[in-house]
Amino acid sequence: MGILIGGSDAGQVFLDPRYANRHGLIAGATGTGKTVTLQCLAEGFSDLGVPVFMADVKGDLSGISQAGKPHPKIDERVEAIGISDYHACGYPVAFWDLFGSKGTPVRSTVSEMGPQLLSRLLGLNETQESVLTLVFEFTDQEGILLLDLKDLRTSLEYLAENAHELGTGYSVSKASVNAILRRLLMLEREGGKKFFGEPALQLKDFMQNARDGRGIINILAADKLIMSPRVYSTFLLWLLSELFESLPELGDPDKPVLVFFFDEAHLLFKDAPKPLLEKIEQVVRLIRSKGVGVYFISQSPSDIPDSVLGQLGNRIQHALRAYTPKEQKAVRVAAQSFRANPALNTVTAITELGVGEALVSTLQAKGIPAPVQRVLVRPPQSRMGKATLAERKLLLEHDPNMRLYGTAVDRRSAHEVLSERTEAALKQREQAEEAERAAKAKPKARSSNRQSVGEAFLKSAARSLGSATGRQLLRGILGSLLK
Repeated sequence: MGILIGGSDAGQVFLDPRYANRHGLIAGATGTGKTVTLQCLAEGFSDLGVPVFMADVKGDLSGISQAGKPHPKIDERVEAIGISDYHACGYPVAFWDLFGSKGTPVRSTVSEMGPQLLSRLLGLNETQESVLTLVFEFTDQEGILLLDLKDLRTSLEYLAENAHELGTGYSVSKASVNAILRRLLMLEREGGKKFFGEPALQLKDFMQNARDGRGIINILAADKLIMSPRVYSTFLLWLLSELFESLPELGDPDKPVLVFFFDEAHLLFKDAPKPLLEKIEQVVRLIRSKGVGVYFISQSPSDIPDSVLGQLGNRIQHALRAYTPKEQKAVRVAAQSFRANPALNTVTAITELGVGEALVSTLQAKGIPAPVQRVLVRPPQSRMGKATLAERKLLLEHDPNMRLYGTAVDRRSAHEVLSERTEAALKQREQAEEAERAAKAKPKARSSNRQSVGEAFLKSAARSLGSATGRQLLRGILGSLLK
């Protein structure tokens, strides 16, 4: 049957796993139930044996690891939707954290990030990005590893100081290098220093199943990360790009190999340059054939560029408020993104939806969107809210990922190699300067103090010229010469 989303007047509404890799959108105003819908979908994919990745922006998704608590409102909704097999249970979860405090540390190397995404992360202009690209080219040609930020910093400084010796191909502006170095310092203060390094994340560790066959739900702690929007969006884009480049072509499998939920999706597209938007569109369009489904979560469909929005086949729209002309326009945009249902006024319904209600349209046979329906979203079987610190700690202690990635490794790379080259060149220069100083300080050979008879006579004559006797003697000599 697929993944149960909820119930409508026409019956239960499901998401067909055969078309789950055609991507999707969960939209709605704050407090309308997007997080619960996300939780329900994650549970459904896990039950099918599909691994899930999602960012926990508000810190309240960790409860999916624990069984839900009985509540009369949950019982009432279960009965209204007609769910016969509802039972409270926790799901297999792996916690991750770029900062390493609330989950297994997530790391990537500078080389894996690449100059384009790194330039976005640093907010560089075109000139500075070209300098950064040159650094990557130089280290590639030299066979030097770029692993962490100190590798990148040392490489930039080395190029700036040795551009003349390296040739015109590596000529860089010191002003541009200094600007990049300042941005690196800012990135380090935002926590980027912990993200770059080894052991780097292997994507296969995001795509695992529990012993009971359910897909592992990977939860990235993002409550602190979201305070650095550029780091957050660049990391998730890097993850998508890595998946796209590493996974084999599958076409349209019976179910996805991984489902990726991108919360606060508007951060990905905010102030993104055109080349980056084109890359995002390309990844979203082509990663479908790798068996990966991408679901964006944002307040309004208008947060997503049309070129990307057109790729999202499964739509779940929670309530939107329309108090201003701009908000009213957003409601019309959201309504127009659905396949029309003659029995439903979509524009009016969007503003009337209650908490836990949504307008839903999923892909049916042959990938055709179903007419939009007003749906009561099912309650999750896991806990709605946070896991306690003790519960999280217990899960981390038994997580094999922590044994793989818990301890950072710092092996020989660009920082060490180029520092050694600089020290060797400095030592050679000092030795040359010392040799030059020694040569200048060496005493010259002394001339002999002994005088010939002729030299003594001439010196005596010179001294006598100033006296009368000397002048007379000189005249006598000249007179004898003229005879």
